[in-house]
Amino acid sequence: MPSETSAAVRVLIVDDQSMIRAGFAALLDAQEDLTVVGTAEDGQGIVDVVRQTRPDVVLMDIRMPLVNGLEATRLIAQMPGTPPRILMLTTFDADEYVFDALRVGASGFLLKDATPEELTHAVRVVAAGEALLSPKVTRTLIADYAARPSSKRKTHLLADLTDREREVMTAVARGRANSEIAGELHLAEQTVKTHVSRILTKLGLRDRTQIVVTAYESGLVRAGE
Repeated sequence: MPSETSAAVRVLIVDDQSMIRAGFAALLDAQEDLTVVGTAEDGQGIVDVVRQTRPDVVLMDIRMPLVNGLEATRLIAQMPGTPPRILMLTTFDADEYVFDALRVGASGFLLKDATPEELTHAVRVVAAGEALLSPKVTRTLIADYAARPSSKRKTHLLADLTDREREVMTAVARGRANSEIAGELHLAEQTVKTHVSRILTKLGLRDRTQIVVTAYESGLVRAGE
């Protein structure tokens, strides 16, 4: 395990399967820039566990007894200060909780059968503040949930955005990287980063994942577009 004084990304693993916890812990601890600071078998008491271990990223199983991953994510997201980022783990590529988990604060999703390279990459991406969805957990799934009749359009959310910020937000929701957005809109990449930062601030969002969710919720981007 890397030294506690290093800049290693601190990871907490929450899963009710002991083999999953042990396997992921061994894999992540073998990386020089990652260190596992704790494990838990359930979301019960998760706030206290997070306070004690101070992780940067929480690998969270979505389906657990007692307190599931969705409720645990909600509790962590409501913590004061800067809560850790949450990477949800699921065995289902069309899990019914996906959209709800993203809405309450998850930064991404990954299937449990991901390769070691995919897992370590996912932790690093989420730790850096980027959105991450497994290729099998696509934006189409998010759009499907957001487009259901029970999902009321929150058009008022975008009232404070400029036209350019709406263009950037649309591109982010469609999965474009900053470099791609810069090319499409004929902007410098740093300018795109500035627009993304302003969108996050104006809308009170934590990361790009929540930009995607809000874009669909507001109707800025619709299913199939």
